[in-house]
Amino acid sequence: MNLTRVGVKNVKKLVEVHRHGKRPVIFISIFDVYVDLPGSLKGANLSRNFEVIDEVLQQAIDGEVSEIEKLCSVVARKLLDRHEYADRTEVLMRSEFMVKRETPVSHTTCHEVVKVHARAVARRTFRTPIVRKSIGAEVTGMTACPCAQNIMKERANRVLADLDIPQDKIDEFFSAVPMATHNQRGRGFLCIETDDDQHVDLEMVISILKDSMSSGIYELLKRGDEGAVVLAAHKNPRFVEDCVREMAKKVLAEFEYLSGDSVVTIKQTNEESIHQHDAYAERKATIAELVDELNGEKPLNS
Repeated sequence: MNLTRVGVKNVKKLVEVHRHGKRPVIFISIFDVYVDLPGSLKGANLSRNFEVIDEVLQQAIDGEVSEIEKLCSVVARKLLDRHEYADRTEVLMRSEFMVKRETPVSHTTCHEVVKVHARAVARRTFRTPIVRKSIGAEVTGMTACPCAQNIMKERANRVLADLDIPQDKIDEFFSAVPMATHNQRGRGFLCIETDDDQHVDLEMVISILKDSMSSGIYELLKRGDEGAVVLAAHKNPRFVEDCVREMAKKVLAEFEYLSGDSVVTIKQTNEESIHQHDAYAERKATIAELVDELNGEKPLNS
């Protein structure tokens, strides 16, 4: 009997990736590594998986590998060389990445942990193996509910009108002071799959995630920072669906050079504050499909 995937899971490694002109990035990483197994063999030589990972990690330390998704693709290629019976190899990498941040008012330095996901799949052909790789991240932010905000705005408008405040003054007040609403802690996920020769900047992926919610959040906030974050979120209310659509638009704007068959996976989960459930939205599409929709050939929510 053929087996689809045989390998090792939860292999913990410290990954150091060099960046041109910047300090190396350190990732605390967990690898899952698989090969397919033909029915003619009883088992796979799993020690080869560990040998390949350590070999490629050393290449990264020596500056030969500058992206974690590229690291995964190099491992996937080498696994085909070491497992001559395999037609397909797969490498999954889950990491934690420390991002240095600065608060908006006091400019206090703090750090944020971002979850990073990388993957590579190599398939044997009669010529050079075909490799597809992906890089993604999960970021936490804040959203403000537009629906509840409109309800509160309508109520405030009636109260101010009953106090004989002119409507132009009421509108001026609302433009400066957005109404209260309930908030959610949002978890955005963005992953982009490409051919092995294309590049997706991880820091840009993280930036898109942060900018697609109502506001970013911070580990440490001074009083002025707290007010700025709350004000920014309430001036930029977004539903869970809005976040996903905003990410899609930003992906096309920032990664317009990617081929049309690149696959974009977007997920947003909002942990509700006044409900016991979470709100969720998702989209998976190729770059070409998203371009067609945003050019008006068909609706983005189709």
